[in-house]
Amino acid sequence: MDTKHSDVLIIGGGISGCSLLYLLTAYTDVGSVTLLEKYDHLDPLNSNAHSNSQTLHCGDIETNYSHEKAAHVNVAASMTLSYVDKVSDDLTLKRNYGKMLLGVGEEECRVVRTRAEEFTDLFPTIRIAEAEELATLEPSVALQDGKPRPEEIVALYNDQGWAIDYGRLTDSFAAKAQEMPGKDVTIDLSTEIVDLNQVGDRWSATAKSGQVYEASFLVVSAGSYSLLLAKKAGYGKNLSVLPVSGSFYFAPKVLEHKVYTVQNPKLPFAAIHGDPDMTEPDKTRFGPTALVLPVLERFNAKTAKGFMESFNFDHETAGVLYELMKDKDIRHFIYENLGYEIPVYGKRSFIHAVNKIVPDLTVNDIEFADHTTGVRPQMIDRDAKQLMMGAAKIDPGNCVIFNMTPSPGATSALHNASEDLRSIADQLELTVNDTALAEIYGGEAVGVS
Repeated sequence: MDTKHSDVLIIGGGISGCSLLYLLTAYTDVGSVTLLEKYDHLDPLNSNAHSNSQTLHCGDIETNYSHEKAAHVNVAASMTLSYVDKVSDDLTLKRNYGKMLLGVGEEECRVVRTRAEEFTDLFPTIRIAEAEELATLEPSVALQDGKPRPEEIVALYNDQGWAIDYGRLTDSFAAKAQEMPGKDVTIDLSTEIVDLNQVGDRWSATAKSGQVYEASFLVVSAGSYSLLLAKKAGYGKNLSVLPVSGSFYFAPKVLEHKVYTVQNPKLPFAAIHGDPDMTEPDKTRFGPTALVLPVLERFNAKTAKGFMESFNFDHETAGVLYELMKDKDIRHFIYENLGYEIPVYGKRSFIHAVNKIVPDLTVNDIEFADHTTGVRPQMIDRDAKQLMMGAAKIDPGNCVIFNMTPSPGATSALHNASEDLRSIADQLELTVNDTALAEIYGGEAVGVS
């Protein structure tokens, strides 16, 4: 079997890998790029519309984002919108539902009002919507039994709130890359990589079929599998993966906007929110839950072996987990989310979270969204003895990059790819068309002054 050669080899056919494939072929003088995906189609896991909340996160309504973090995320989100508007030729990849951050009770309402004051400079379209206006914008949120809710409520409202079909966006990136003139672009599906090696100044990847791929630069953007492949190549020895599965519940269509709730600052996971679903227009989706599972893919027990290889349990890892479980808020959160997955009991437990958003829904109105789930790989840094927040990346300057997870998820995939583009261009001495990049995405977003 002949070895296949290319300048850059990308492992992972989700939104992270495909966004990099697009940027490399569109804005550099790279000659050849190969992308490999273990399944028989692109976006098979977390990028699929059924595996995420379809939200374009900007940082306005996410209360766990500081002003600085929100500014960074907003730039990343703007790149995604720019691609859809100016490049994709398909405006149905996005949908404007509008969005709001709901405060329930005196303390949460104070948080919402303060955030509105502090973040207006970043988001000029946000404003406070009082209970009376909420009864018009979202009557199912503001009213209970046809009357105003007894609790104090207020919302930070942004009429510019976007949902994105990240699965179809992934396909669009790949299609645009394959259209680039003068580029040798190869996408090999059903190709699972089992071994990585650096041979001289080349990287070698061996597929389960025995096929060998070689490239001057290797990028692994394989989600939960990235750390496993990094360890096969001798990197990431200080890291352990902690796969967190997020599931959803469906209810009848009761929301016109994306409605988020105030985040507990101690928790690294999103608070429960309600979203109109792009793929199920007659339903509202509530979630996600957050359940730690010893698998790299939900509903795929065979991936438990890969989890064990990349978890690398030792006393440092145990120490991080012990410190997490000592906190009663985190402990309660873990037990609560475990309960959400239990048949019958799960619905009865989860309805309390739903009722914070829509008080009139009953347990009979919601149903577990079967196989509507994804896995977000959180990383434990055993040397620092802490759970890593945000993005996780290994870029040692040795013509290899391992992307474990962008932050916040698919929203930042294109921006993360632009950072990888710079690293690849510097190390392979490629020329980047900065003028064209800045024209589409803005100089700030792509690092052009």
